[in-house]
Amino acid sequence: RDLGVVDYTLAKRALLRDWRRGLLTRLEICDAHPELLRAAKYMGQKAVRPCPVCGKDELRLLAYVYAEGSDPNNGRALELDEAKALASKQSGGACYVVEVCTDCSWN
Repeated sequence: RDLGVVDYTLAKRALLRDWRRGLLTRLEICDAHPELLRAAKYMGQKAVRPCPVCGKDELRLLAYVYAEGSDPNNGRALELDEAKALASKQSGGACYVVEVCTDCSWN
């Protein structure tokens, strides 16, 4: 089985649209877990665009690879290049790229 690709762009856009319309509070959408924030701060790759919520240049990208087998990196936060290398060696699973703002906690 090939590596799965799941794109949550449409869901993210809908969430941001609802926030801009006042249907959600900033607290409801800026809810990154402290461990995710820490991983983003120390391992995250700087995104090429600002945070869609606060507009600051603190948006970071992290990757998580979930695959069949017992690789010790399975499900752990990884830098993007490391995740790509791991995913290319796996015979199935998925690689998730997560964006996290280390300023406002958007993810």
